[in-house]
Amino acid sequence: MVAILLGAGFEEAEALVPADLLRRSGAEVKLVALKGNEVTGGHGITVAADCTLANVDPEALDMLVLPGGLGGVNAIQEDLSAMALIEQAYARGVWLAAICAAPTILANLGYLDRRQAVCYPGMEELMGSAVVDKGASVVVDGHIITGRAAGSAFDFGLRLVDALKGPNAAEKVRDAVHYHC
Repeated sequence: MVAILLGAGFEEAEALVPADLLRRSGAEVKLVALKGNEVTGGHGITVAADCTLANVDPEALDMLVLPGGLGGVNAIQEDLSAMALIEQAYARGVWLAAICAAPTILANLGYLDRRQAVCYPGMEELMGSAVVDKGASVVVDGHIITGRAAGSAFDFGLRLVDALKGPNAAEKVRDAVHYHC
């Protein structure tokens, strides 16, 4: 199961585009609210979550996705249960994916130390000892996938599909949505 954490102020494109692409591939995806049943993103779009954080079984996770948006990132960092879920996922070797400002969460935990990564331009100083590839849209290092920004949402989402379902599934989804860059 893929859990996409939604804190108030999350970046809508960075959560919903990957969720859509993953679901098209047949992956089980849950939009997970930190609290309540609805979460409003940074651009005023309110999303009905599939479940709350309290309902997520860490043992059932195949991938944990952290969208950016400063409000959403701050909400995740301030939520002890969300941070515990991230730590459990990392310890189990579950795919961790973060885009835009969210890679800073992983950097703060030390998970990106000396790893290749990307983040929102201008946030590089918050990435600790990560080796930030400023020219990349998406970077994969081990079981961690990072993406640059909302404009990278399709590349990021397709890389998540590739990680879970393989390159053929990613290509099939890419063709289905006519995304050819």
